[in-house]
Amino acid sequence: MRLHGKTRLGFFPLPLPEAQRLKNCLTSASAFSALDPCVGDGLAFAHLLHDVTAHRYGIEIDANRAEQARALGIETLQANAMDVRCPAEAVSLLYLNPPYDWESGESNNQRLESVFLEHSFRWLKAGGVLLFVIPQLRLAKCARLLSEHFVDLRVFRLTEPTCLEYKQIVVLATRCRRHSKITDAALLDGVRYLEALATNADLEPLGDNPEFQYEIPASKPVVLTHLGIPLDEVEDLLLESAAYRQAGRVLLPKLNDVKGRPLTPLHGGHLGLLCTAGMLNGVFGEGEARHIAHWRSVKFTDHWEEEEEDGTKILHDRERFSHELTLVFANGKTQILTHEKKEAE
Repeated sequence: MRLHGKTRLGFFPLPLPEAQRLKNCLTSASAFSALDPCVGDGLAFAHLLHDVTAHRYGIEIDANRAEQARALGIETLQANAMDVRCPAEAVSLLYLNPPYDWESGESNNQRLESVFLEHSFRWLKAGGVLLFVIPQLRLAKCARLLSEHFVDLRVFRLTEPTCLEYKQIVVLATRCRRHSKITDAALLDGVRYLEALATNADLEPLGDNPEFQYEIPASKPVVLTHLGIPLDEVEDLLLESAAYRQAGRVLLPKLNDVKGRPLTPLHGGHLGLLCTAGMLNGVFGEGEARHIAHWRSVKFTDHWEEEEEDGTKILHDRERFSHELTLVFANGKTQILTHEKKEAE
């Protein structure tokens, strides 16, 4: 995943025009339950269900985005979807736009698109509708599960600029009945068909006026259960813990305050020591110029080549240290300053 995707926890929201196109593919006659296991800020999910009689449920790992989703009328559980349990075959619509990344950990090497699908597809009732938004190449990893547990599969290319950047597609499908049988030959044909679509450059785009519609069956409200550790709640309670206060005296000692004036003017070496010791860190300025300053020492390696009289070339490396200043301004701008470089965002 790209760096800005990491900072957003893999959150790549579906553009609202695409959500409207998906909405045009759906129809319902009765109230039903709908679930988004990666609801984000809830905008796309809310748009998908606008003016529809539905019980809206979401799961979101980020606290701020979970709060945004709740404000849109989505009953949102702030948690990792992998730690959440839902009754099997309980919801009628599963909208799944999972993180585009690999599992973390030394022994895990699966794509999260297939991990999220495998974890959540069982929550969808027989006849329920799946909307699965993923990068096109990841369709191959999900081909077997989709072919084995879903029918009436359609795959379309998404055409909004941000969707084109990640080559996003949407899979629309209906969940098979629990005891339905599929022959090995039919399963193999289905897998090969989807694997071929994963590299097909001429996928049909999702249009504004589809010639088909998926009927969403009725379903009752559901209860989502979080089995993981409520990390935000633990963080809030941590400061009240006696064990934390005792350990904090050792692990989090207070920084020494620098007071008074030096007897003689400080030269560059003195200032450098104060900087890298953290004595000049802090908050400075006012208004838009208000910023946080943090110093550290950085090692650089200089390389140069020297040629002897006989033509022999000698490569030299020399290590040295320099001071680096990181600035974070009130308006969100950041800068990294050294005598070697200047980076800004």
